[in-house]
Amino acid sequence: MGGPSYLGAIDLGATKVFSLVATPEGLILGKDRRPTLAPRGPRAVLAQMEGSLRASLRRAHLSMRDLGAVGIASPGPIDLVAGVVRHPPNLPGWGALPLRRLMEERLGLPVVLENDATAAAVGEHTFGAGRGARHMVYVTVSTGIGGGIIVDGKPYRGKGGAAGELGHIIVQADGPLCGCGARGCIEALASGTAIARRAQELIAQGHAPILAEMAGQQEVTAALVAKAAKAGDRDCQALLEEVGRLFGLALASYANAFDPEVIVVGGGVTKAGPLFWRPARRTLMATAMLQIRRGLRLLRARLGDAAGALGMVAIIGQEMV
Repeated sequence: MGGPSYLGAIDLGATKVFSLVATPEGLILGKDRRPTLAPRGPRAVLAQMEGSLRASLRRAHLSMRDLGAVGIASPGPIDLVAGVVRHPPNLPGWGALPLRRLMEERLGLPVVLENDATAAAVGEHTFGAGRGARHMVYVTVSTGIGGGIIVDGKPYRGKGGAAGELGHIIVQADGPLCGCGARGCIEALASGTAIARRAQELIAQGHAPILAEMAGQQEVTAALVAKAAKAGDRDCQALLEEVGRLFGLALASYANAFDPEVIVVGGGVTKAGPLFWRPARRTLMATAMLQIRRGLRLLRARLGDAAGALGMVAIIGQEMV
């Protein structure tokens, strides 16, 4: 018996909802992006999710009855068996929300729920940079750092579905406090949020003159730091060099732990270019064990914002065939 002709997917983020309608082969027929409206509480967010999917269907000239199922990539923590999202830190007022059941009631379709980082890993493995690899680590470096792990061609979820918290590898024992409560996590040192914080400290100390001038007109972000570095700000260049080196240490830890064929890295911070990539790659290859780094490839993600939603297309397509 063949699978469904069309699948829907929703990638739920703290600030945006992204949805698409696609064939099981990953051909996108319609997509939509809109604000999450997280401060308004779960009811508003669920309405945004439904509205986004319906907009994607309109753009694909399809209706809800044309879909076989809908996949939702959600921030964790998630109880995958119960279909419950439990107290996600960036979605206020959610508590323990039965997201799968609530969306099935809204859409009238079967819903498959997955951790957003795991879904993105599956997306890149099935349709993107990791295609063809049996063993892959996916890392996304943006506001925070997260990821997913593919072992023997399948997502590794751990005993409770929480595997892949790659942002919380500790690379500096006495480092800054992370949101998880530990010190020196790579998320607290190399995420976009961490880069912006470090850059603001440089400005406050009278350093980073080009960045300081730019910051007079706009918010300090990791993207602005990269722009200042490319414009010749040596303090910003040094900051990105250090961040890249620390991220390379984390990459070496992932490589040593999982012995993957490929590590795929996505997220906005990677747009800093060689200033970030060169020290990361150099440190990875200098630090990972010799046997581990033989044949290891470090690649940029290809799917961009669609990775999580396309990952859900792959996951529900496999489950329904």
